[in-house]
Amino acid sequence: MRTLVTGGAGFIGSTLVDRLLAHGDDVTVVDDLSTGSLDNLAAARAVNLDRAGAFRFVRADLTEPGLDGIVAAARPQVVHHLAAQMDVRRSVRDPLFDARTNLLGTVAVLEASARAGVRALTFASSGGTIYGSPAKQPVSERAGLDPLSPYAAAKAAVEPYLKAYAGLYGLRSTVLALGNVYGPRQSPHGEAGVVAIFARRLLAGERTTIFGDGSSVRDYVHVDDVVDAFVLAGGDGDRPPAGAGRRLNVGSGVGTTVREVHRVVAAAAGAPDEPDFAPVRAGELHAITLDVRAARQLGWVPRTGFEAGIAGTVDWVRGRI
Repeated sequence: MRTLVTGGAGFIGSTLVDRLLAHGDDVTVVDDLSTGSLDNLAAARAVNLDRAGAFRFVRADLTEPGLDGIVAAARPQVVHHLAAQMDVRRSVRDPLFDARTNLLGTVAVLEASARAGVRALTFASSGGTIYGSPAKQPVSERAGLDPLSPYAAAKAAVEPYLKAYAGLYGLRSTVLALGNVYGPRQSPHGEAGVVAIFARRLLAGERTTIFGDGSSVRDYVHVDDVVDAFVLAGGDGDRPPAGAGRRLNVGSGVGTTVREVHRVVAAAAGAPDEPDFAPVRAGELHAITLDVRAARQLGWVPRTGFEAGIAGTVDWVRGRI
């Protein structure tokens, strides 16, 4: 099958690329490398040594001219759209940049896909932000959207566009509302996931900081399980993709406090579980856990246990500091 992955040099995207290539797909990656890294694609590039032309990388900004030609040349049957501006606080500081990247960039992908005759598209949304701060948890897909940041608003605003393109052009889309994804290749620098940040600091013997009292809750899901969901939602080239026309939550279904995350990471790193505490950062939700029963009914199962997943992530970080 021919697939195209936007944001394929990133943490989740590159892991998906490796899986697709292992399945025998021909894969084109489109990434502007603003946050992704070519290092993440070393294994993908090596596939061309045994299967010439199986992997292709194109450096491009989705909002710049030329995307139509890139998608047309790749002739993908499935597009996995993961490219995004992912920093909630940056979206508050610069909502125009966030909207240009996350909303207009997605519309550009939809338009190019429709013109190229793409049959299915998966969209990486944010289960951790689009529902706001719901009183009932875990939150299901039936809950109303309540975006509390420009980042969340842009992710939520994509969904009517997906429906419009399905009606106009038959482009079948599946929205995957992701929890807090962690695992190998997640950057421990800047405003990355808390697991990667804790791991790097604890392994380096540095102090760690928890913002708030440590009771905030998130739904942590391993990157390998997330990739399983993308593969399932993309289909196999013959049968209709699972979940077409729907939003599916992708998480563990279990809420874990940031204090517990620190304890597990510290144990895996062989470091003291002694974080510093700082005032909670404005705009952050206190708790979000996802109801993942709908995805399970389609055959997806989160297989990676939290402690085992953390141990593997810490080992990956250990090899790179």
